[in-house]
Amino acid sequence: MSTDTTTGEGTTLEPLKRLSRDLKAMGSGTGGGPPLSTEEARLLVDYYYLFQEDRKRAANQVRALAEAQEPNEVIRWVQDVSALVERRLVAVFEAYSSVSLAGRWAKSIYGIGPVITTGLLAHLDVTKAPTVGHLWRFAGLDPTSSWDKGKKRPWNASLKTLCWKIGESFVKVSNREDDVYGHLYARRKQQEIERNETGLFAEQAALMLQRKKFDRDTTAKMCYQVGKLPPAHLHARAKRWTVKLFLAHFHHVAYVEHFGTPPPKPYVLSVLGHGHEIAIPNWPMQ
Repeated sequence: MSTDTTTGEGTTLEPLKRLSRDLKAMGSGTGGGPPLSTEEARLLVDYYYLFQEDRKRAANQVRALAEAQEPNEVIRWVQDVSALVERRLVAVFEAYSSVSLAGRWAKSIYGIGPVITTGLLAHLDVTKAPTVGHLWRFAGLDPTSSWDKGKKRPWNASLKTLCWKIGESFVKVSNREDDVYGHLYARRKQQEIERNETGLFAEQAALMLQRKKFDRDTTAKMCYQVGKLPPAHLHARAKRWTVKLFLAHFHHVAYVEHFGTPPPKPYVLSVLGHGHEIAIPNWPMQ
């Protein structure tokens, strides 16, 4: 079976290939057609991850069917189509994210590619988010923001998921020599561990015991009971801090690109808990 132009049933994928070429031209604003809108970019990023999950699911099913010596051509076709759509969408995102300075900066960061960059660009409007605090809140990274039952969700679910993916990416590349934010994550996690051991998070641990209901004696419950945060909690804290720092840098670049001046600094520095500013890597861009 071909994985590019035809399937075992004789169905051609050429229309999909032609569509991808049109989308790529739209992504870069070339080709005579209208440029890709932010709404279209957001939707395409969501669809990309849906196709990715379909491809992974299909791959697992193909493997299981092959081991059982069962027919798997139809599922393999689904896998091939999903993989093709992924590749074509990445080309669209590459073009879309290369148009702006903020997009080119984000892609210069180890662990950040065109898909995540497009998602960030499509969600951030600096005219509506004059400070990075607005972006953090929109991304669901403001600890003071809560979603009360019966009320509208105060953050964007797609952006929050995207930020989770950013954090996971930084964790994965933290051992790479050219990495920046993964190293910052590792350093921050060690600080969180040291603070936890000295009992600085005892109040938070007590609050977690009040808020959560534990059906059994889990590792997390035992940690909270002795006034400490469990390892998974420390990992999440360090990851969230790193993502917020990256978003602060991304917001800075986007703000400068749009307004020509840097955004306010004091609030960012005080919330991140630094006495000095962490320099934005690869900035200004050459």
